[in-house]
This record gives sequence, C-alpha cells and structure tokens, in this order.
Amino acid sequence: MKQQANLIRAGQVIEHDGRRWTVLKQQIITPGKGGAFIQVEMRDLKSGNKTNERWRTADTVERLMTEEREYTYSYTDGDNLVLMDPESFEQTMVPTALLGDMAPFLQDNMAVTIDLVEGDPVGIHLPATVILEVVEADPVVKGQTAASSYKPARLVERRENLGAAVRRDRRESRGAHRGRQLRGAFPGLTAWPSACPPT
Repeated sequence: MKQQANLIRAGQVIEHDGRRWTVLKQQIITPGKGGAFIQVEMRDLKSGNKTNERWRTADTVERLMTEEREYTYSYTDGDNLVLMDPESFEQTMVPTALLGDMAPFLQDNMAVTIDLVEGDPVGIHLPATVILEVVEADPVVKGQTAASSYKPARLVERRENLGAAVRRDRRESRGAHRGRQLRGAFPGLTAWPSACPPT
C-alpha cells in the first residue's frame, strides 16, 4: 500500500526500484534552505546489500504488509537458523543474516517472531531483554560507584543457576538490571556478550 515517506519507520518493508527492502534507520532532516527530507538506511532482502535513499517528506513509497509468526529457535545449520513452530512442531529455516547485530543475543529455545511477506521471511525479532551470566569483569576499584562510572564485563548465555547474572536490554549498551549478587561484585557494570565485544 502507498504511504507518505515521512511515515517510514525501522522494521518496515518497502518496495523500491523493483526490489524489496527492510528499513534499518530513518531520519528526517531539515536543511537550512529548502524543504525537509527523510534519509533512510535499508537492506535489500535478496542480496543483503545496504543502501541509503532520500525522499521528500511528501513523497509516497510502497509499503509491503507483513505477517508475524511465532517460532522457537532450535539450532543453526550453516547460514540458516532452524526454527520450530510451537503448535505444529514443524521446522522451518530462515537466513542467519536476518539477525544482523542481534546474533550474539540468540539463545537456545528462545521464542522469536518472524516477519513474513507473502510467506517469505523478511525480519526477525528477539525478546527485548535476555539473561546473561557474568564470566569475567575488571576488579573493583576502591571508591568506584555505580552512579559515577562503568566498567566492562564479559557475558555468556546463562545455562546454570550459578554466578552473577544480568538482565541485558539488547537495545542498550549496558545492563538494564543488576541482580543482588551483581550489585555488590560489579558496581557500574557495562556489559556485552562474549561474542560481541565493544569496538
């Protein structure tokens, strides 16, 4: 369906130049002279290539309607994720590339949501938060407080009820919640999964 360019949002799927694209980022820019325009970063669903496009806010684009379906992650097979339908128990495969930067947060048996366009997977959504175990952190610095400083910690998927743990909002760069043990042992924690260290 047609929609105005200023209504483009991350996660939407649009058709442009005969190809399907998933929107990664969008920003409305108001220059000193002339009218406002929207700059969109998007990824080709077929090739995986990224590009940037600009539209005037009054322009229209073709938005493709998506269907959401719930699955459970089973395992990874090469370049594909093997997912199971929790109702029919049938397995399906989707490209690992759909995860993008979310890949380090995927855990065994995690419930995921797949966006489909005419039956084809075009996007994947993970839970907003995940529970990870702290396996390594810098020693406590005397006088350091959680309010004034942060320090790095290496996290892995929590498989046993042992050690300090943190509930990590995958959309943020630091822990969203500290467990009771974590507050005492690692004040001012900045956390990332072991598969995804900071740059």
